[in-house]
Order: sequence, then structure tokens, then C-alpha cells
Amino acid sequence: MKYAELRNRLSSGVTVFDGGFGTELYRRNFFVNTSYDNLVLTEPAIVTAIHQSYIDAGAEVLTTNTYSANHIALNRFGLGEKVREINFAAVALARKAAAGKPEVLIAGSIGPVSGENSQGDRLAAITEQAGFLRDGGADFIIFESISNLNDLKEIVEAAKTCAYPWMPSFVLDGEGKLADGSDINAIMAVLDGVDAEAFGINCGCGPETTFEAVKRVAPCVKLPLVVQPGAGVPKNVDNRFMLMTTPEYFTTYALRYVNLGARGIGGCCGISPEHISDLVRSLKPMTKMEHSASLAIEVKETELLEPLPTEEKSSFGKKLVSGKWLKLVELTPPRGFDLTDTVNKAKLCKDAGFDAINLPDGPRASCRISQVITAAEIQERAGIETIIHCCGRDRNLISLQSMILGCMAKNLNNILFITGDPPKLGNYPFSSGVFDVDSIGLVKLQSRLNRGVDVGGQKLGDNIKTAIVSGVGADPNAVDLEREYRRLAEKIEAGAEFIITQPVFAPEALLSFLKRIEHFHVPVIAGVWPFASYRNAEFMKTEVPGVVVPDWIMEQMRNAGSKEAQRAEGIKIARKILSEIHDAVRGVATSAPFGNVRTAIEVCDGF
Repeated sequence: MKYAELRNRLSSGVTVFDGGFGTELYRRNFFVNTSYDNLVLTEPAIVTAIHQSYIDAGAEVLTTNTYSANHIALNRFGLGEKVREINFAAVALARKAAAGKPEVLIAGSIGPVSGENSQGDRLAAITEQAGFLRDGGADFIIFESISNLNDLKEIVEAAKTCAYPWMPSFVLDGEGKLADGSDINAIMAVLDGVDAEAFGINCGCGPETTFEAVKRVAPCVKLPLVVQPGAGVPKNVDNRFMLMTTPEYFTTYALRYVNLGARGIGGCCGISPEHISDLVRSLKPMTKMEHSASLAIEVKETELLEPLPTEEKSSFGKKLVSGKWLKLVELTPPRGFDLTDTVNKAKLCKDAGFDAINLPDGPRASCRISQVITAAEIQERAGIETIIHCCGRDRNLISLQSMILGCMAKNLNNILFITGDPPKLGNYPFSSGVFDVDSIGLVKLQSRLNRGVDVGGQKLGDNIKTAIVSGVGADPNAVDLEREYRRLAEKIEAGAEFIITQPVFAPEALLSFLKRIEHFHVPVIAGVWPFASYRNAEFMKTEVPGVVVPDWIMEQMRNAGSKEAQRAEGIKIARKILSEIHDAVRGVATSAPFGNVRTAIEVCDGF
């Protein structure tokens, strides 16, 4: 039994649980008139294969196929006398799948006891099953899908009798309440003084609803939080019913749970090994990044050169210092290598009065032509300065420094340092995230290069130093604003000279954030993006981390009418937001949705 290891993991790092089991059995043509729990005896190879698929996906906790393996539920199939055999076999099959991986934990699953049975009968059934899972060798017991306080009270009694590591997991609605209306305060009152290992949330109406629940309960829960949403129910999209929970959609919300403090992440009904695999590929680099902000550079201070003032590094830097109100537009480098169209769009933006072109670095972990090459072509052929994005996802420390030196050689003196989107499954299933360093570390690295010394303490040459204006990102909509503020403070301390925010659709959130950071005295450029259509707005709201789109905007976009009318409405909304924040920021960073720079020009016209 790995009792101490379970506690240590949930308190010191993020642990990946598996996904749904019943839905995986259903996918293998076992219909609902079958006792799924008894399949550990009749179809052990299939049960083991499902466990193995979760192991292959990267799960670190396997949940036994025992959700309804109590004598009350099994009696309906004439299997009541096999309770012990089924629970023992289920643990053994999970353990077999985890053979050779001693780090994998086995969670004994116990679901609600249904039917018109007395409280005493239900308690006896739960206690009996918990004892068999314990004796069978599960590392801990997870009581799943708790939907009312009465069930919770019975589970607490069973857990006391079993005297074994355990955790309760609740089905909560978007307000953080159980089906009987009980809120988190009522739940915690029952758990007061109880020695549970964690607090779980599972199943529910999908990742988005679970996210709302997590936001409400996380501040009240002192135990490690484990979140395992179900796939939810289909949504009506243009009169088509679609299940929105793709692996990437699931992962997007899973990372948000982590930002809210979740220490265990997995899935429930409808969440498959494919979902868990996508989660692991994105989550593990993110957990690594939290420990890579510092760069230990041993160098004598006397060997460091004096950096150039911001206003001497670039025209953009001079405008920053002068107090000019700035207009930036983001253009995404093309997937191919013909830059003619991109350069022509940059010329239009220059003629419209924009100060610089923002060039993202592999946005959404996509493969595009180098933003450095794109920037060089734009500056030389369109005559407008660029701000290139540099993220730590794809390059190690050696390559990052080489890129920055290349920027200096081509007079690309403005860089926005970001951590970068983790790689996703999709067109590049074998891609890996490097993440030697995050955005804080990148600014530190640049500050040293601006003083003539690289990350290894080597001088760039006699009296040679870079002259890069360093920018960073900030998210006024962050679910954990304290963490966002703390990290931004570290970026400023490291040497950041300007800030560009995530797209802002709720002016009050930005204004509140600006009030909090005004003592930094660093220019803030607000991200204000126009929506091209209602679908574009829906994608931003549900799929893009760090973007919060208020309901009133969704309603206006939905009611706009034709696609062209929706584009016009998107511009109108962006201009409204821009007018409300204009005097509080040093500029705007807008976008050209789907490459349409005329939309960006209309947004900023007159500002």
C-alpha cells in the first residue's frame, strides 16, 4: 500500500488520474443489460486492456472496475455472492496492468448504492465493499459521484469502519451544489474532523460546468483537490447536437483546474485514453515550467556592460519612453513560405498609422514560417517595425540565445517573451515541449545579453551587447490573480520594459488589474481583439485559455444576423471596449482575424 506516497503526491505535485471506465466498456459492445463489474471475471483481458490504455496514455492512478460492485447492485444480476471475488479480481487486474510501474496507484472505486434500501442496508453494502477493496490491495478508496448529504454521511461512517486511506468525490452543478441543494459549507461541515486524503469533483455536465464548480469550492477546501469531469451532454450548434469535449477541449479546462489549485486531474464518463494522453502531453511541460524561472549565472558584476536605455534600442522603445499612445496589430506568419501577402498587409497597417506589427511564435503550437524571417521581411520591405514573440516551448537555452543574436543582426530589437502554448495532439502528435525556461527566465536571460553576457557567463565579445526592448504578457482575467500578479512582479524585476495583456473583453477586469499594478510604472498595452463572427467568439470563449468573453458579448454576436453583420458587430464591440480603457493604457494591441487587416484598421480608426 502506498499511503504515504498518495499524500505526498497530492500535496507536492499534479497527479494524473485515468478517465471513464463504463463508457470504455460500452464502446467495446457491452450493453447496459450487462453487469459491468462482473466483467472482471468473465472478460478479464478486456478490462486489463482498458487499464493498459490509460497506463499508455500516462495515467498515474488507475481506478478499479468496481463502481457498482456491492451486494445490493450485484443481486439484480444474481451475483450477490460474488462481491468479494469481483472486488479482489478488479484490484488484481488493475495491478496487472500497472506491472513494472510501481509509481502507479490503484484506487478502489465505490459508487452510490441505489435502490429503495434502508440506510442500514446501504451502509452495510458500502462498508463490506470497502473492506474487500482494502484487503484486495487497493492503495486507497475513492467514493465516487456523491450527490447528497445523506450519502456522504453514510460514506463517512463506512470510511471510519474501514480505517483505510480514502477520498470522497462529488457531483456538483455550476454553482458548486449537490443535487439536494447542499453547498460547499454544508459538505465541509460533514467532513469536519474526518481524515480524508483529498476532496474530489467528478462527472457532472462537462468540463465547463465543472470549471464553474471548481471556482466556487476551491477556496473553501483545505484538502488536496482532485477534478475528474465527465464529457457532459451534447450542445445545440446550428440545430446540430455536438459533444464538445474533444481531447484538446478537455485539456484546456484541465489546465484551468490546475491554475485554480487542483492537485489531481482525470476524467469520468466519456473521457477516454485519448483525452488523458492529450492532458499528459500538455500538463507535464507546464508542471516543469513552474521550476524553471530562475537562471543561475555566475559572473562578476564588473564584467557586465551598462545596458542601453530603452529609448536608444529601437523606434518602438523611443515611443514607449516618449509617452506616445501606441497602436499594434498582430499578424500571424503563414504556414507556407511566400511572405508577399503578409508584407502587403503590413504596408496597409503602416499607412493606417500603426506603430508596429506583432508576430506570434507558433501560436496554438502550430507550425508556421519563422517569425524572425517574417519580421525581417516586413521591416525591410514594408518599412514598419515589428515585435516578435519568443516562447520557451520549442527551443532550449542554446537555441534561444542564438535566435536573439540573429534578431540583433537583422535589427529586430523588440521581443515579447512568453512561455508559450504547450504542444497538443493533432497534426504533430510526436512533438515535445522543451520549456528549459519560462517567460520570467527569458527576461532574465535577455537582461544579461543586454549587458554583454550569455546564460553560461560567456562574454559576447569586447564591448558587445544586445539592445532588445523586452516585453512580457499579462492576463487580467487569470483565474488565480494572485499568482498572475506575483509572476508579473518577477517579470518586471527581471527587466521587462513593457506589458501586453491577453485579449480583454471585460473592461472592468482590466481596469481593476491596472490599479493593482500601477506602482510598477511599466507601460501597459491592452489586447483588444475584434470577433469576426459568432463562431469566432464561441471558439475564443471555450477553447482559448486566458480569454474570458462576457455573456452580453456572446448575446450581441449571436443576434447580429448575417456573417458580415457579425463582423461589424465585432468591430463595434471592440471599439466600445477600447473607448472605455483608452485613457488607462499606453496603447492597444489588436488582431487581424483570419488575416483581415481592414478589420483591425477599422477597430483603431480615430484612436
